[in-house]
Amino acid sequence: MLALGIDPGTATTGFGLVRSLPSGEYELVDFGTVQTEAGQPMPDRLSDLFHKLIQVIKLHQPDTSAVEQLFFQTNVKTAISVGQARGVAILALAEAHVPVTEYTPLQIKQAVTGYGKADKRQVQEMVRILLKMEAIPKPDDAADALAVAICHLQSSQLQRAIEASS
Repeated sequence: MLALGIDPGTATTGFGLVRSLPSGEYELVDFGTVQTEAGQPMPDRLSDLFHKLIQVIKLHQPDTSAVEQLFFQTNVKTAISVGQARGVAILALAEAHVPVTEYTPLQIKQAVTGYGKADKRQVQEMVRILLKMEAIPKPDDAADALAVAICHLQSSQLQRAIEASS
């Protein structure tokens, strides 16, 4: 199963594609970021984000996807713009008929590190280990997106095991 993880943002949206193997291990397929220009009006940035995500989806044709849920910060303006980027990402996935699941930052940290309050560096190091990478993936947004994809694959495997035992 090929999963696309997305860490949404209006300036930078991270994406990561991870495949689950029959052995239970994970294979890194691709990762990166979608950038929008800071000086553009928000509608243009969101349109760019949508079209660039559609290109990633068409290129890799993921079986499933996951998007990080909004963690409300004290900066309401930032929260609103991230929420808009999340909506655009979910729309792009829905338009491509890719099933979408959402996970909280706590769920992602728990799935990847085994500890829901792990710091960013711990999550990145576990992503590196699980995907057998030589270095921690950069930039942070892409590393976070890979963690979202790994979380989703782990959750999907657990759900299938539960359904099989019923």
